[in-house]
Amino acid sequence: MWLAAAAPSLARRLLFLGPPPPPLLLLLSRSSRRRRRLHSLGLAAMPEKRPFERLPADVSPINYSLCLKPDLLDFTFEGKLEASAQVRQATNQIVMNCADIDIITASYVPEGDEEIHATGFNYQNEDEKVTLSFPSTLQPGTGTLKIDFVGELNDKMKGFYRSKYTTPSGEVRYAAVTQFEATDARRAFPCWDEPAIKATFDISLVVPKDRVALSNMNVIDRKPYPDDENVVEVKFARTPVMSTYLVAFVVGEYDFVETRSKDGVCVRVYTPVGKAEQGKFALEVAAKTLPFYKDYFNVPYPLPKIDLIAIADFAAGAMENWGLVTYRETALLIDPKNSCSSSRQWVALVVGHELAHQWFGNLVTMEWWTHLWLNEGFASWIEYLCVDHCFPEYDIWTQFVSADYTRAQELDALDNSHPIEVSVGHPSEVDEIFDAISYSKGASVIRMLHDYVGDKDFKKGMNMYLTKFQQKNAATEDLWESLENASGKPIAAVMNTWTKQMGFPLIYVEAEQVEDDRLLRLSQKKFCASGPYVGEECPQWMVPITISTSEDSSHAKMKILMDKPEMNIILKDVKPDQWVKLNLGTVGFYRTQYSSAMLESLLPGIRDLSLPPVDRLGLQNDLFSLARAGIISTVEVLKVMEAFVNEPNYTVWSDLSCNLGILSTLLSHTDFYEEIQEFVKDVFSPIGERLGWDPKPGEGHLDALLRGLVLGKLGKAGHKATLEEARRRFKDHVEGKQILSADLRSPVYLTVLKHGDGTTLDIMLKLHKQADMQEEKNRIERVLGATLSPELIQKVLTFALSEEVRPQDTVSVIGGVAGGSKHGRKAAWKFIKDNWEELYNRYQGGFLISRLIKLSVEGFAVDKMAAEVKAFFESHPAPSAERTIQQCCENILLNAAWLKRDAESIHQYLLQRKASPPTA
Repeated sequence: MWLAAAAPSLARRLLFLGPPPPPLLLLLSRSSRRRRRLHSLGLAAMPEKRPFERLPADVSPINYSLCLKPDLLDFTFEGKLEASAQVRQATNQIVMNCADIDIITASYVPEGDEEIHATGFNYQNEDEKVTLSFPSTLQPGTGTLKIDFVGELNDKMKGFYRSKYTTPSGEVRYAAVTQFEATDARRAFPCWDEPAIKATFDISLVVPKDRVALSNMNVIDRKPYPDDENVVEVKFARTPVMSTYLVAFVVGEYDFVETRSKDGVCVRVYTPVGKAEQGKFALEVAAKTLPFYKDYFNVPYPLPKIDLIAIADFAAGAMENWGLVTYRETALLIDPKNSCSSSRQWVALVVGHELAHQWFGNLVTMEWWTHLWLNEGFASWIEYLCVDHCFPEYDIWTQFVSADYTRAQELDALDNSHPIEVSVGHPSEVDEIFDAISYSKGASVIRMLHDYVGDKDFKKGMNMYLTKFQQKNAATEDLWESLENASGKPIAAVMNTWTKQMGFPLIYVEAEQVEDDRLLRLSQKKFCASGPYVGEECPQWMVPITISTSEDSSHAKMKILMDKPEMNIILKDVKPDQWVKLNLGTVGFYRTQYSSAMLESLLPGIRDLSLPPVDRLGLQNDLFSLARAGIISTVEVLKVMEAFVNEPNYTVWSDLSCNLGILSTLLSHTDFYEEIQEFVKDVFSPIGERLGWDPKPGEGHLDALLRGLVLGKLGKAGHKATLEEARRRFKDHVEGKQILSADLRSPVYLTVLKHGDGTTLDIMLKLHKQADMQEEKNRIERVLGATLSPELIQKVLTFALSEEVRPQDTVSVIGGVAGGSKHGRKAAWKFIKDNWEELYNRYQGGFLISRLIKLSVEGFAVDKMAAEVKAFFESHPAPSAERTIQQCCENILLNAAWLKRDAESIHQYLLQRKASPPTA
C-alpha cells in the first residue's frame, strides 16, 4: 500500500562553525528536564495494548467460492460463500472474522456426509469475529462451509464500499470498490482474515450488464442472470494461493488503455469514462516495470494479467491487490497538458511500489502484521530502483534522501518513536504502523543493507527468498537468512540492531594528522531530538560506515562495520589539506557530528560544489537536526545555509526549503517572523533570478521541479517581483489569455492567495469547481490555507467538509490551513475539536485520522498546547492514532524548548545581518 503524499516533512537539518557545542553537563540537565516534563504530561509511555487472540487453528480454508451481488442504488450487497475447509481437530464451532455483515444462514457439509446447519451466530463485534455453533461435532477432514449473508456498501473507504463519481453528462453515480488491507476483507465476506491463512479464490460478481466488473483474475465466463435481463454474472478464474487482504473487486463505469509487457502479460489501466488518454503514462511505466522486476528477482510475474485502476474515493495512495491494483486518481492519471512534473514522478513511484508488491508481499506474504515493515519498507526502497531504471533523468536516489531518509530520521529521533519491527496484536493497532518508520526507515535500512551486501549478492539472496517462500508466508528472519547465505555476511546480527530497537546513532568524529595518514576517532551514541542521550544503557548499532576524501569525493576510500561504541581508524595517505567525510551518498542511517576543524574543512565543498549533491544535502540536514536538538546553535546553521548560494541541485534546495519552512513555522510564534522571511528571500532570490519564469531550451524534469519550488518559496515570503509577476500571470490564466503551465500553477496559486483577498479566494474556489481533473482540484485544495484573513480561513475550513471536497482530501485542506499561518493553526485546531465527531466517523480511525492530527497540531510551540492536545484526546479517544498523538505532543514540547533556547540569538543574527548584509 502506498500512503497518500504527506506534507513536506516537519523536522529537519543544521550546523556549528565557531564555538564548541554547549558543555555536556548543561545539555544533560536540559535533556533530563525535558524528559521529566514529558513524564509529567504522561507522554513518555504508550498505553497498554488491548488483549487479543488470533483465530483458532482447528478449521482453515482451502478455497473460497464467493458470489457477491452489489446494489448500487440501495448501497447493500448480498453474498453467497461456499468455502472448502479443512477441520484439523474435532469441534462444534467455527470462529471466523466478520464485521458489519449479517449472516442469514450457515451450514457445514462434511465430504460424503449430510449437511449440518449452524444453530447460532455469536458476533464478537469488538474483536470483529463471529462464532458459528453446530448441533453436532465436526469431525477432522474436509468439507464445505456454506454461508448466505448481506452487508452494506459503506462510505468509509474500507471493506466493500461505494465511491461517488460524476458521469460525463453530469449525473452522480456510484461504483462498488474494495480496500481490504489491513483487516477489512471481513467487511465484505466472513473469512479467516489473517495474512498467514492463505487459500485460493473463485470469485463471481452479479452486476448491471452496462458496468465493468473486475477482480484479481481474468474473466472466464459472463452469462445472463436468471431473474433479471439487465444483470449479468461475471465469473473470474481461480486465483493462486493468497491472503484475504489482497482480494479485490470493482464494479463501475471505466474506460481503459492496454498493452502487453515484453513477457506477454496483459497490462490495462482503467480510467474514468472519457479519460483513457490520462492512463497512458502509467501504462508505459507499468509495461516497463513488470519485466524489470522479473529480471531483478529472476521470478516471472505469476498472473496472466494486471489491471491498474483509478478510484475516485480512496483513503491510501494505492493498494497492491494481486492483479488488480487500486489507486487514487492523482496517483495514476496524467494529463499530458495539465499534469505537473511532480505528479508524473509520483505516479511513476507509486506504480513502481505497487508492482513490486506483486512479488514481495503477494507471492511471499508476511506471516503477521508485525512484519508489515518488510512489505512496505522493501517496496518503498525498490520503487526508487525501478524509477531510476525507467527515468534516469529524475536523479531519484538524491530525492530519496530528502523524501524518505530524512523524514524517517525526524520521527525516529523522538522518545515516542517505535522499532521498525513492532509487535502487533489487535486489528486496531495495525493502522498505527502505516507510518514513516515502517515505510521510510524500512526503505532506508534496506538501502543501507543493499549497499553493504552489494547488488549482485542482494539479487541472489532475493531470488532465494522468493523461490523458497513463494505462495507461503515469511518473517523478517527468513529474508536475513537468504541474504546471509547469498553474501556470507552477518546480515541478521547487523540488521537486528536496526529493526528490533528504535532510534539510530549519532556518530561523533574527530581527526588527527599523523605524518602522511589521518587518524579518525569515532564514537556512537543514540541520537535524540531532545539533546544528548542520557539513559543508563545506551543502545548500540552495527553501523556500516563509508569514508571518502577530497581526493575522490564519489568513491569510498574505506568501508568498515562499526560494531562497538568507539573505534579508531587510520586512513592511509591523506594529505593535511584534504577533507574527510563520513557516510558517502548519505546511505548509512545515522547522523554525523564532526569536530569543528573537520567541519570547517568540509564547508567550502558546499560553496564550490566539490561535495556531491547528496553529501551537501546530508551535511546540511545533519547540522539542522543537531541545532534542533540543541546540540549546536541554530545561528550557525543559518550561516551554512547562506553558503548554498551557487547550489544548482533541485533536491538540495528542496531539503533546504523544508528546513527553512520548519524554522519559519517555529518563528511564527515570535514578533520577528518577517525577518526570517527576509532571510528566505535573500537565500532564494539568486537562484530565482537564474531560473526565471519560463523554461529554457534543453531544460528537463528537475529544472521544472526547481522552478516551482523556488518561485513558491519566494512568492510565499512576499518577494515583490515574484508577487507582481504571479498576479499578472494569474489574471491572464483566469481570463483565458495565457493558461499557466501545470508546473507553475501551485506556486502562482499559493502566492496570490497568501497576498490576496476574498475575491482571490472566490476565484480559486470557482477554478476548483470548474476543474475536470482531480490533480487540479487537489492542487487548489492544498494551497487554500495560505489565505491570511480570519474570515477567509473559516470559509476554507467550512469548504473542507463540503460536498465539493472528496472525503480523503479534507485532510489536506485542513492541514493546509494549519500550516499556512499562526492564526490558521489555531483556527484549524478549533475546527477539528468542534467537528471531531464528524471527522472521526468519516475516517473510522484509519491512518487518515493520524495524518489529520499530525498536520494540524505539530506546528504549535507552547508547552500548554501539548497538555491541551493530550487532554482533548483523552476525552475523545482515537485508538489508531495514539502513537501519533504522543509524537505530536512531544514535538510541541521540543518546539517550545527550541524557541526558548535559540529565538533571541536568531533574532540578533537576523538584525545584524540586516544592518550589514553578507556579500555573495
